Amino acid sequence: MRKVLTIAGMALLLVLAGSVRPGVGEPGYDTQDQGFRVAEAGLTEEQLAGAELWYKATAGTSRFTTYVFQQRMGVLIDWFRVLRADGRRDRFATWGLINDPACCTPGSPGCPAKSLEETYGFEYCPGDAELLRHVGKTGYRDPACDFKDPGGLGDKQNPCDLEFGTSTGALGFRKFPNPRFNAEAWRKVNGGRLGTWNGYRERKPASPGSTMMVSHLSDPSIEPPFLIGMSCGACHIAFNPLKPPKDPAHPQWENLKLLIGNQYLRSSEIMASGMPTDSPEWQLFSHERPGTVDTSAIPNDIVHNPGTMNALISFASRPHGFSEKVRKWRPVAACPAGADPDACWCEPGKPGKCKEFSEKTEDVYHILKGGEDSIGALEAIQRVYFNIGSCSEECWLNHLTDLRQLDPTQRNFGQTPFDIGQCRRDCAGFRAIEDRLGLIAGFFMTSRPADLWEARGLDDPGDLVEQLDAEFGPGAVARGKRVFVQNCANCHSSQPDPTENTDFRAVNAAGHRIDWLGNDEITPVSEVKTYRCRSLHSNHMKGHVWEQYASTTYHERPADPNLPDPSGGGRGYYRNISLINAWAHAPFLHHNAVGPEICGKPSAATDDLGLDADLYRSPYVKISRQGSHPVYQAGGQAGGKDDCVPYDPSVQGRYELYKQSMAELLNPQQRRPKVSLLDHDIRIDFGPRTFRGRTIRSFKLSVPAGLPAGLLVSFDFKPLVADLVLAKNDRRKLESRLTERLGSAAEAKEKARWLDRLGSRILRKAVFTQNLRLNPDDAYTLFALYDTCTAEIENEGHPFGESLSDDDKKALTAFLATL
Repeated sequence: MRKVLTIAGMALLLVLAGSVRPGVGEPGYDTQDQGFRVAEAGLTEEQLAGAELWYKATAGTSRFTTYVFQQRMGVLIDWFRVLRADGRRDRFATWGLINDPACCTPGSPGCPAKSLEETYGFEYCPGDAELLRHVGKTGYRDPACDFKDPGGLGDKQNPCDLEFGTSTGALGFRKFPNPRFNAEAWRKVNGGRLGTWNGYRERKPASPGSTMMVSHLSDPSIEPPFLIGMSCGACHIAFNPLKPPKDPAHPQWENLKLLIGNQYLRSSEIMASGMPTDSPEWQLFSHERPGTVDTSAIPNDIVHNPGTMNALISFASRPHGFSEKVRKWRPVAACPAGADPDACWCEPGKPGKCKEFSEKTEDVYHILKGGEDSIGALEAIQRVYFNIGSCSEECWLNHLTDLRQLDPTQRNFGQTPFDIGQCRRDCAGFRAIEDRLGLIAGFFMTSRPADLWEARGLDDPGDLVEQLDAEFGPGAVARGKRVFVQNCANCHSSQPDPTENTDFRAVNAAGHRIDWLGNDEITPVSEVKTYRCRSLHSNHMKGHVWEQYASTTYHERPADPNLPDPSGGGRGYYRNISLINAWAHAPFLHHNAVGPEICGKPSAATDDLGLDADLYRSPYVKISRQGSHPVYQAGGQAGGKDDCVPYDPSVQGRYELYKQSMAELLNPQQRRPKVSLLDHDIRIDFGPRTFRGRTIRSFKLSVPAGLPAGLLVSFDFKPLVADLVLAKNDRRKLESRLTERLGSAAEAKEKARWLDRLGSRILRKAVFTQNLRLNPDDAYTLFALYDTCTAEIENEGHPFGESLSDDDKKALTAFLATL
C-alpha cells in the first residue's frame, strides 16, 4: 500500500510540476498553476501562501503596463513580440524569460487549445478556460478571489484585489481579459485573424508617401485582447543552481526557485520592445545588461543607474541591526477623535485596524544597492509592487517628473514624495498586499544557499575541497581562506572580528547560515571606485518620489567630497553585499559588468516582421583621446556578436563563468573597458514654444552616435533650458549659478559665454524648425555641466585584491567557490 501511495504522490507532483499534462478536457489541468509548491517543496502552508503571492499577485500592474506607462512615458511595449506562443523556443535566448512549465502551445499534444485563434496567439495556461471566455466581456472572476489566507480572512482586504490573472507562458508575467477588446476591429487590422498581433504591431507609413512610421500599438481605438501585468516573480523567479534544467527553454518546476533573481532577464528591452531601434527610447532604455534593471527608469531621476535583481539568499542571516531614525506608519489600537488622516487613520468598518505616522529609532535592514528602502523589511517588499506599477494612477503617477514641463512653478516640473498614507486610503491593491506582507516576509526567511558541493552531487563539502585543491593546487582552499580573512572579510563577513578559525559556512539551529558573507555597511563609492552612477540614485532623497521609503538617517548622510558629481542627501554610497554562492551568480558587481558579457543565442536573427531577436550589443571599446575628452571605438579587442558567452545555467556553465569573472575582478588592469555607446544620433526636443517674442515650435538638439549612452541618460536638460534663458536675459545671475556649481568664477564666465553662443545657434535652427547637431566637444561640455553622473567606464573599480600574488588569487577563487 505504501508503494502505491508513493507512486500516486509522485504522479501528483509531476502533474503539478507540468511534467505530465492532463489531456484535453481533463479537470486536473488547472491544478498546474500550483507548481510553485514543487519549486519550494518542504515549506509550510503559511510560507507557501507567501510564495504564491510573490509568484502571482500583480495588484493592478496590468493597467500600468497597458495604459499608463505607454501614455505617460511614451514608450511602447510589444507584448506579442515578447510573449507569442510560437516564440516559446527562443523566449529565454532572446528576452531571458523563464518559460512556465504549466503552459502549452495550442495544437501541441495534450494542450486543451487546438489553435492560436483560440488564445489570440498566446500560450494556453491554467485558468485560461475561464479567462478566454471573458475576453471582450465584463464579469471576469479573478483566481485571486480564491486565495486562502492562513488563519482566515479576518479584517484583511478582499483577496480579489491581489489580481492574479493567469500566466502568459512566461513566469511572473500575468494576463487579464480586456473587456474593451473588439474582435471585429482586431480582425480588421490583423488580416482577418484573431491569432496574430502582427497587423496591430507592424510599423507602416502614417499616410501615403509619409516617412513617419507608426503602428497601432499607439492607437487608442484598437484595444488588445489581454492586459499584461507583472508580479514580483517576473524579475526574481529563475533557475535553481542545484537542479538546473537540461534545456533552459523547457524547465520543469523542480528546476526553479522563486527568490533567486533572474540573471538573464532583459527587462529594459522588454519594456521598450515596441519602439524602433533608432528611437531615443530604445537607445536609452536598452543598454542595461541581462539580469539588471534601472529601477529609476520609470520614476525618472535622470540618473543612469542599472542594478542587478537582488538575489534573495539566506535572508534570515542578513544583517538588520542598523539603528536609524525612521519616520513611518505604525499600528496603533485607535486614533484620537478627529485625527488628521495624514497623521493617524483607521480603515472604515474595521475597528482596531489603525496606523499612526511617527518617528522612532529602530533597527532596520539596508535593502537596495545604496542602502535605500531603509524603513523596514515589510515596507521594502511593498515598494517593489509600486516600482512595477501597482497603484500607479491612485498613488504615484502624479508625483513623477514630466520631462516636457520646463516651468519650475508648474506641477510635475520635478518629483514630489509618494504619500504612503494617501495610497493606503485610496488604493485597494495597496491594502491587499500590505495586509499580507507578513506572509511574503515569512517566505523570504525560507531562502537557503545553493552550495557547489551539493550542485555537483557530492557527499559533503569536504569532497568539494578535494576537487578544488586538485584544480587550483594542494592546500588552495585553506590558503584562500587566509587570503579572504586578511583582505576581504572586513566587508564581506557579518561576524565580528573574523579570524582564520572562523567557520564561514556554519549554520544555526534553524539551519540558516550564521555568516551572511557581507555586512551591509555603507561604503563611499569613491572608496570602492566602481561605476558610481547607481550610487547617485536620487529617488529616495527628501522631496523625491520615494522619500518616505528612506530613513531620516539616510537623508542625513554627508556628501562625498571626492566625487565630481552631486552627492549627499543619501547619495554616493554602496552597501557591502553578500558573497554567498558567488559561484552561481557571475558576472559581478552591482550591474554585472565585471566578467564576460553574457548573451542568448536565438535560433533566428529576426522575427517575422524583421525585428531583431538577437539583442546583444557589445560594450567593449578601444579608447583614444581628442582634446579633453575620450573617443571610443566600438568593438574593443574582440568586439562584435561573438564576444559574449552564451547563456548557460548548468552547474559547469555557472562555475566556468564564475572563474572567468573572478579573474577579471582580481585583475582590474587586464579588463577590456566597457562603455555602452549610442549607435544612432539621438534628438532631444524641448521648449519653450516662444522665445524672446518669437514663435517657434521647439528647440532641437541632436547628440551624435558613438558617445556613451549613460551620459545621455544622465543629462538633466531642464537646468540647461533655464541657463540658456539667463544667458540672454541675466548674465550675472547665470555666472553666479555656474560659479556655485563649478567653484571657479573664471570658469563660470567662460561657460556663460559658451552657453550664450550655444543658445544663439539653437535659436537660429529653431526658427526654421531645424535640429542642431552637437559635435562631441559641445556634447561633452554639456554633459560636464548638466549630467547627474559623468562616469563612463562601466567595469572599472573594486581594486581590492589586485596586489595579491597569482597563487593567492587562485586560492581565493577556490575558497569563495566553497561558500
